[in-house]
Amino acid sequence: MLTIQYPEPDFRTREENGRGYIFDELRRKWLLLTPEEWVRQNFIRYLIRVMEYPATMLAQEKKLMLGDLPKRFDLLVYDAGHQPWMMVECKASTVPLTDKVLHQLLRYHISIPVSYMVITNGANSYAWEKKEGSLVMLERLPGWTFNS
Repeated sequence: MLTIQYPEPDFRTREENGRGYIFDELRRKWLLLTPEEWVRQNFIRYLIRVMEYPATMLAQEKKLMLGDLPKRFDLLVYDAGHQPWMMVECKASTVPLTDKVLHQLLRYHISIPVSYMVITNGANSYAWEKKEGSLVMLERLPGWTFNS
């Protein structure tokens, strides 16, 4: 399991018609503040502020196709060559990180192959590197370098 030290949350939030919203700095728009969105926004801040991944190399909630089924990944990190490098599946903090969550990520990996895969519910996070056709569990995330 990864140990994640999230930065202190300093998000812009607001309430409208009894619903909470959070400002997504990457997409520059207000999003409904769901428990999953809270996890995603905190993990993005961790990648950018703590791990120093370039914000320009992150994409979130983009469409992918699994056969004829449209799906959306939570977070994709590109390498220096602008190739998919790491995929992150975020769940609400109340959702346990079971094999079902990993299998969801692995299905997405069929459409968008990456070297690194992460599942997180904010409190717990697991990461794997794909090596020689196997998944190797990581104790920490790899650093992003311009030589990826």
